[in-house]
Amino acid sequence: MREKELRLALVCYGGISLAVYMHGITKEIWRLVRASRAFHDGDDGGDASSDGIMAVYRALLAEIEAHAGVRVRVIADIVAGASAGGINGIFLGQAIATGQSLDPLTALWLDSADVEALIAPDAAPTSRFSKVWALPIAWMAAGRSAAKVEALDEATRDEVRAKLSHFVRSRWFEPPFGGATFTNLLMDAFDAMAASERGPRLLPPDQPLDLFVTVTDFTGHPERLTLNSPPEVLETEHRLIIDFSDHGQPCDTLAAIPELVFSARATSSFPGAFPPFQVGELDKVLADRTVDWPERAEFLKRVLPRQFAVRQAEQAVLIDGSVLANAPFRPAIDALKERPARREIDRRFVYIDPSPGTKLHVASKDASPGFFQTILGALSDLPRQQPIRDNLEAIATRSARIDRMRGIVTALRPEVESEIERLFGHTLFLDRPTATRLIGWRRRAQSAAADKAGYAYAAYGHLKLTGVVETITALLYQAGGEPGQTRWRRIRAAIDAAIATRGFGDLGPSFTGKESAASIDFLRTFDIGFRIRRLRLMARRLTQLETDGADLAPMRDAVYESLSTYLQRQRADDHRHLRTQVRSLRGDAAPLLDALAAALDLPALDAATDVRLAGAFAALDREPRRAMLLTYLGFPFFDTATLPLLQGEGLDEFDPIKVDRVAPDDATAIRPGGAEATLKGIQFSKFGAFFSRAYRENDYLWGRLHGAERMIDIVVSTLPSATRMRAGRVAAIKRDAFRAIIAEEEPRLTAIAPLFATLRAEIG
Repeated sequence: MREKELRLALVCYGGISLAVYMHGITKEIWRLVRASRAFHDGDDGGDASSDGIMAVYRALLAEIEAHAGVRVRVIADIVAGASAGGINGIFLGQAIATGQSLDPLTALWLDSADVEALIAPDAAPTSRFSKVWALPIAWMAAGRSAAKVEALDEATRDEVRAKLSHFVRSRWFEPPFGGATFTNLLMDAFDAMAASERGPRLLPPDQPLDLFVTVTDFTGHPERLTLNSPPEVLETEHRLIIDFSDHGQPCDTLAAIPELVFSARATSSFPGAFPPFQVGELDKVLADRTVDWPERAEFLKRVLPRQFAVRQAEQAVLIDGSVLANAPFRPAIDALKERPARREIDRRFVYIDPSPGTKLHVASKDASPGFFQTILGALSDLPRQQPIRDNLEAIATRSARIDRMRGIVTALRPEVESEIERLFGHTLFLDRPTATRLIGWRRRAQSAAADKAGYAYAAYGHLKLTGVVETITALLYQAGGEPGQTRWRRIRAAIDAAIATRGFGDLGPSFTGKESAASIDFLRTFDIGFRIRRLRLMARRLTQLETDGADLAPMRDAVYESLSTYLQRQRADDHRHLRTQVRSLRGDAAPLLDALAAALDLPALDAATDVRLAGAFAALDREPRRAMLLTYLGFPFFDTATLPLLQGEGLDEFDPIKVDRVAPDDATAIRPGGAEATLKGIQFSKFGAFFSRAYRENDYLWGRLHGAERMIDIVVSTLPSATRMRAGRVAAIKRDAFRAIIAEEEPRLTAIAPLFATLRAEIG
């Protein structure tokens, strides 16, 4: 049985009141991941929480296994969000890392995401006559939504009218919503999650969850840039990314609750609706609730290093993260590096866009925006609605580079295999591999590859050695936890000086294709990338051979177990014990190099890997053993050819990334028409769900339905290209999912009773 991990990197957009719709989607992702965990662990679904939609997801995974011979495990290990997406991403990350439930959040969203609950006490109108002259402005703000309000049932229409009137009659020229009010609601949400029934962590052991939240630093902070002339300039940076990780270990909470609340409150400070966030607001809320925050200073130093250094962290003004980064793909892409790999991986970037399509509408007859619309669009709407073309092009470029590498390897394989057979003779593949023999064979193949490469080997060697130095620098920089290019350059200079002092000054190989003794010693001590690239090449060859029907289970286990150990050592998390040494680095970095070498301990990993692989080779039949040995021993030839061509990245990458979207426009199994046909929160410039519980219930339910449909589509798309489910089967699975969700939610969502009858008719 082939095993595959469907790894989801989620990117959650902002959407103001459409946060309720996104809660429905993220809740469905959470349920799928839980169902996958239960299925993988052999849970028979006996507990009540495993009924309904969970049973549908488990049945889907079982059907894929029976139909295609592929055991799929679904995990979500990277989450990035902005604004409303940032809030949902934080809660989802907490649930994945801790095993806590997202169910308690639903009641909080439905009850508390209401204009009456969010308005600051001192902002509420003093009487029904306050600013009564502003009532027409409410309907002007409604724009195209006004006609839809008139079409509502009487109770909902009256609720929306009353709350919209209340909203526009609150204080002017100050945000109507209360910052401390919202902060308290966030604290309540985390308390509710902590009080819920807790299940297991939803990731495999040592598989880290990485969470990123974008925030906008309103006043900005200085960043130094290096130029030719002048040598250095100061620029003001406004983008902030707050990151969290559970480092692959079980935990009671992903981070201290005040830190998660800080991030959720800051990323969702929508300009004009909520006041900008400052840490003093959180301090007061914590004091009122008698909650301690012992990690406060360390957290502020990490997320606001420039301000903290000059004792200005309390004065930092933070606003909505989607102002400058509404679609935070970049940190999610960067997090792909050094992920563990225990089995074949199908990596997906899944971005949640609650309202795709045209974002700005021009109401004038001559198709020209008015004075205020131009100003507001330039200041707010346009920056946050900038399309993600650049991000998708970066992902496509990366995937194309990987495909190009695969093509090079495929083209080189016949010649490399012939060279290995000439070097060792056909009898090699009749010998029983042992750890000692593998070491000797590997070194002989390495020397032959250097001889065959000739002058080209010098370029390859220099690139490889430079890459090792950069890897060392990056590991120590990340372990130190002090951001900034100046700090990075200081560490790099100290490492270069230590290498020269230790006698590694002339690291580069000669044009004869032979590396110096110093180079060899340095690479054996620090070149973890070379080991990873070799195992990745073997993993890809495994997948090709398994597709042809070969049974390679022992080799698969050995390769992925070995790969996982090297990847874990390459993560900065594995070297956090060096933080004090890195931060105190002044001058000689030789002791720090020794400490890093001891932490990496590559000779011990190599010895364990050789024993593991030797046993796996011996367990294979002759033909698959021959194919895998040719790949293993041919790796130096492949690496020499591909590393310079691919700017140093070589084979040290995942497979190409696929991108999937979850949006109303993509989920048409029940009702076509996108957000306009399904969501209420898009009204009043996406504030609509704040004005009616019926609106929130509607959007939450559609979020679950759309989330289930798209998750089923994505899981089914993991099937091998030559395998298809029988006609109509996917549609039937979706209908089962829709019915399960409706049965679960109907008792709770009492404000939209007519919608359930309509949905049943549409589902059929």
